[in-house]
Amino acid sequence: MRQYSADLTPPWKKPKPVPEVPAEAGLVVEEPGTGFCGAVIRCEAGTVTLEDRFGKHRVFPMEPRGFLLEGRVVTLVRPASGPVRPSRTASGSVAVPSARARVARAGRIYVEGRHDAELVERVWGDDLRVEGVVVEYLEGVDDLPAIVDEFGPGPDARLGILVDHLVPGTKEWRIAQSVTSEHALVVGHPYIDIWEAVKPSSLGIEAWPRIPHGQDWKTGVCRSLGWPENTGAAWQAILGRVRSYKDLEPELLGRVEELIDFVTTPGD
Repeated sequence: MRQYSADLTPPWKKPKPVPEVPAEAGLVVEEPGTGFCGAVIRCEAGTVTLEDRFGKHRVFPMEPRGFLLEGRVVTLVRPASGPVRPSRTASGSVAVPSARARVARAGRIYVEGRHDAELVERVWGDDLRVEGVVVEYLEGVDDLPAIVDEFGPGPDARLGILVDHLVPGTKEWRIAQSVTSEHALVVGHPYIDIWEAVKPSSLGIEAWPRIPHGQDWKTGVCRSLGWPENTGAAWQAILGRVRSYKDLEPELLGRVEELIDFVTTPGD
């Protein structure tokens, strides 16, 4: 005797299928029941652990249709057991399988602070290791001309410098103009701090707040957004949301790519 399905639910009342997404580390999702939004840090025994931008952890069951990814309902599934080799690096470059880090070049890229260096490493780290480019941070650019003179850039040891808030008429602009070596390139972005180079949409905020002149900018941002006033923890949460070049503003992307090209191209 032929068996028939007992499911008499009309087709228009059945839930539509949703994508199954591997719960890879770093994937940012939202649990709609609680509104908790965070990056995946662990997946085991039918549960997933998320970490929000303040470092708080929550464990959720991986139920069907249980999460939102960029506003769309998805079902999280356990990732494949084997390592997943990305076809592209975080910067968008074609990945080179099994590439070894090149011996460090004499040339360097200098950035203003530790946060700048960590962001550059997060997105361009694979590219920099293949090219043998070392990134160092300066803790400010007030003494930049003397730093460049001490480095002594030349045709085989080019120096690239990334400056925050490089806007005509600013102190940073005047300092950059004083660097005249043909083997040193100073470029910059318009943001007060490297934090602003991360797209607000990647952090779940509408925009970076405007902080009155005279206030510590990072502390003011934390206060304005209702974040704990711990700028170190806030930065780690911001950095955790950066997964690729798509999370950064083009004004930063172009300048870093320009510096990498400059220090890896032999001088005349």
